[in-house]
Order: sequence, then C-alpha cells, then structure tokens
Amino acid sequence: MNLVNLETFLKIVETGSLVRASEALNVTQSTVTARMKSLEDELGQTLLVRNKSGASLTAAGLKLKRYAEVMSGLWRQARMEISLPKGTRSVCNLGCHQDLWHGLGKALFRALRTRHPEDAISLWTGEQSELDARLGTGLVDVAITYQPVVHGNQSIQLLQPDELVLYALRSDNPMRADPDYIYVDLGEDFHRDHSHEYADAGVARTSFSSSVWALEHLLENGGSAYLPERLARPHVESGRLHRIAGAPAYTRNAYLVTNDRTIHNWPMLREVDVSFQA
Repeated sequence: MNLVNLETFLKIVETGSLVRASEALNVTQSTVTARMKSLEDELGQTLLVRNKSGASLTAAGLKLKRYAEVMSGLWRQARMEISLPKGTRSVCNLGCHQDLWHGLGKALFRALRTRHPEDAISLWTGEQSELDARLGTGLVDVAITYQPVVHGNQSIQLLQPDELVLYALRSDNPMRADPDYIYVDLGEDFHRDHSHEYADAGVARTSFSSSVWALEHLLENGGSAYLPERLARPHVESGRLHRIAGAPAYTRNAYLVTNDRTIHNWPMLREVDVSFQA
C-alpha cells in the first residue's frame, strides 16, 4: 500500500475536500484524484462521497481512517527514530494529557532528560481517547493521563492526585450565584460531585474541556472556576488568583501508564517513581 495515497486520503478527511487537500499538499487536484482512485482500486471499496460541499467518508472510509492514522503515525515515528543523531541510543515516546503537562508532565520529562541525556524523547499530547489509542498501537511508550483504559500488556501506577479548588480573581467573589462562573470538565467523578453540591446553580454560561484554557480565560475575563491547585499555584502566589473560602474541594486521580515492552526496552522507567513529582 502506498503511504502517499494514505496521507492524501487523511488530508482530504482533515480539510473536507479534494480541492483544499490539493492546496495543502501543494499538488494538482488531478493528482489527488488519481491517488484516491488508486487507493480505492487497491482496496476495492469506495472511501469518499464527493459532493458540491466537499467530500464525506463512506462506512469503508471511516474504518480505513483509524488504520491510516496509525500507519501514517508509525511511519513518521520510524523516520524520526532512524534519523536520530549519532550516539543517541534510543527514543522514548512520552504522551501527556494536555492538562497534566504543567507539573507532572514537565517533571517526568526533566527526570528522563537528566538521568538519561543520551536518549531521545518525543512528546505527544492529546485528550484521553487519543492517548489510549496511541498507547494501544505503540505510538506512545508511556503516558501520564486520567482514567486510562488499561489493556493486558500495560502497567499502571497511581500518581499524586490533582486537588481541584474553586478560584477567582477577587477574594470576595461569591461561592455560589456567580454569573461569570466557568465550568471546567474535570472528569466524571468531579461532574457527579459538583452536580450534587451545586444542584441549584443552573447551567454555566461558559464551559471548557481544558483547565489550561479555562485558566487563561479566567485571568483575562474574570469570574470563578474549579482548577487543579498545581496549575493555579503560581497565580495565587503572585496575588492574581484567590482561593474561595468555604468552597468544597475535590480530587482527580492521575496515572502513569507504560506499555510492557517499554519497561523491557527502557528499564530506566523502573527508576522513575513518584519522586519525580517533586
């Protein structure tokens, strides 16, 4: 199977049309069309439905997309590892949930770099489902994440939990009935407990799936939000943020997930225990 054809297929899916894909790839539209025809002929399936608004996936195209992403990712990873500088022993692909990079992710990265400067480290970020998929396919060797889907070939270690605290720009900000309250999706347990505690609060006008984005919005626009304590700490110390007195706090567990073959190839990860959090 031609990887160029697969990457062209993924670019069409990403951009939504053959025209935009040709522009992104800097090739003619006829070249994109020819690549798609070759791929469909090879598989014996129609992968895309062309229409005036662009292109959409068929059932077969939707199935191929998942495998195409894995194959394309593995190829990029292989090219990177093969082209590593002379003297580099190996590469560790470290995945980190975007909300865990500040603190745990950076600490683990620094620990690996300090203890094994001769090794290369490749960093990946993403949401929970993306990291689970990359762990399963081997694109990621080790990941720091929330509520992972652990398979039989993986090991899991509980890390220091996040403390989730209500913060605001004003120290006298109300704990309840704040019209500028920002809801942050901090996991199923938080959602359940938060809904119980604030059952009479109604729906927040602003919500974020990322605590990093929520913090940025809070600092720029005011209001209040539940955030990981480690993320808000520098702004509390500088006086920009204030912990709301009397507001309940919650916790959210974080985990270190490692593929078993990674432990074999990277025994250094046995040395990196919870002490890296300091």
